[in-house]
Amino acid sequence: MYCAIDFGTSNSAVAVPDSTAGMRLVELEPGYTTMPTAVFYFVEGPEHDGPPRAFGRAAVAAYVDGLDGRLMRSMKSILGSSLVEQTTDVGGGRGVRYLDIVAGYLRHLKRCAEAARGAPVERVVLGRPVFFVDDEPARDAQAQAALERAARAVGFRDVHFQYEPIAAAFDYERGVEREQRVLVADIGGGTSDFSLVRVGPARAVRLERKDDILANHGVHVAGTDFDRRIELAAILPAFGYGAFGPSVAGAPAREVPSAVYFDLATWHLINTVYSPQRVAELRNMRGFYADTRQHDRLMTVLTERLGHELAARAEAAKIAVAEGGTTRIDLSHVERGLAVELDEAQALDALEADVARIVGAAQETARQAGVAPEAIDALYFTGGSTGLRVLAQRIAAAFPAAQVVRGDRFASVATGLGVFAQRWYGRA
Repeated sequence: MYCAIDFGTSNSAVAVPDSTAGMRLVELEPGYTTMPTAVFYFVEGPEHDGPPRAFGRAAVAAYVDGLDGRLMRSMKSILGSSLVEQTTDVGGGRGVRYLDIVAGYLRHLKRCAEAARGAPVERVVLGRPVFFVDDEPARDAQAQAALERAARAVGFRDVHFQYEPIAAAFDYERGVEREQRVLVADIGGGTSDFSLVRVGPARAVRLERKDDILANHGVHVAGTDFDRRIELAAILPAFGYGAFGPSVAGAPAREVPSAVYFDLATWHLINTVYSPQRVAELRNMRGFYADTRQHDRLMTVLTERLGHELAARAEAAKIAVAEGGTTRIDLSHVERGLAVELDEAQALDALEADVARIVGAAQETARQAGVAPEAIDALYFTGGSTGLRVLAQRIAAAFPAAQVVRGDRFASVATGLGVFAQRWYGRA
C-alpha cells in the first residue's frame, strides 16, 4: 500500500490507489478532498497519541468558536528554521516540539489514507517545494530531512519526494495531445515554484523524466506573505504600526517601535507576543504613542490573544479583493465600531514587491532552461494564490505566446503526486 501526500502551507490533500480510477483523492473531511493545514490544541481533554487536538476545518472551527486552546497554521514554514526543534506552549501546561506538530498532522493524513484503503500504508510520495529556503542549500536540505524524519516517525518506512510543480505538470500532461513545453506556476501559501517541463503522450509513459525537466526555480514568497503585507498595510496602522509618538520639547516625533507588529503579522510568531514579560514591556510604552487609542487597541489584542484573528481577517480581505473590488474589514471585536477599508489598488500597492519577485522567478526559470519566453507553449497555474488576478496576469504578460491553463488550485499537485506515486511504486 502506498499514498501521495501534498502537505501544503495552507491546504493538504492525499491520493491513494484505486482499482478503477488509478489514483483517487481521499475524502479528508465530509465532502472535502482538501483540508486546511491546521491543528488546534485543546487546553483540556484526554491525551491520545499526544495532546488533545483537532485537524483541518474542525481546528479552524474550534478557534473561531473561541474554545480554549491554540491554533497552529503554516507549520510547513518552520521547516529549515531553528524553530523546528524548539518546543512551544500549546496550553494546559503542555509543550510540543514544532517538528512533532508536523508529525502529528502527517499521522492524521496517514490515517485518512489507511481508512480509505482499509489497510496500513507504509510507503509515501511527499511533495516538496523547489526551495524550502531561498539561496541556502544547507538549510533547504535540512528542511527536507526534517520532513522525512516526521514522516518516518509516524510509520512511513519508504519515503520518496517529488517537486510540487513537477507533480502539477504530471496532472496537466494527462490532457495533452502533442509534445509541449509547459511552465508550471505552483503558487501556494508558502512558496512560489516554477518548473519548465517537456510533456506529451510519448513522454508520459516514461518513469524517469529527469531530462524532461528543463529547469525549476522558486522563491519563498507566496500567500502567507501576501496576508502579512495586507495586515501591515491595511489593519495594523489602526493599532499603531507606522505611527509616531508625541513631539517632546520641540524635537521631531519618533516612530513607534515596529517589532511587535511584524510578529503579529507572522503566523508562527504571533504566540510570542503574548508572553507576560513582553505584554508588560509593551504596556509601559503607552507614552510612545501620540494617539493612545492605538496603544489601547494593541493591548486589547495582546491581552485577549486576538493576533490570529487579525491574521485571519487579513487573509479574508486579500481573498475578497483578489478579483477586484473593495472590502470592509470589521475590527469591532477589538473596539466597537472599528473597521478599515481595503480596495484592489491598495492591495496591489502592498503586494507589488512580492509580485515582482514572483514574476522574476518565472522569467529566471525560462532563462535557466535556455528557452525564450515566446517558445513556451503553455502556462499551467495551480496553487491557491493563483486566484490573485493581478499575479496571474503579470506572469502571463511575461509569456505572451503561451496558452493559459488553470488547474485545480487546491488539488492539482496532489493529483499529480498520485500519478507519480502510481508510476514509482507500481513498477513491481
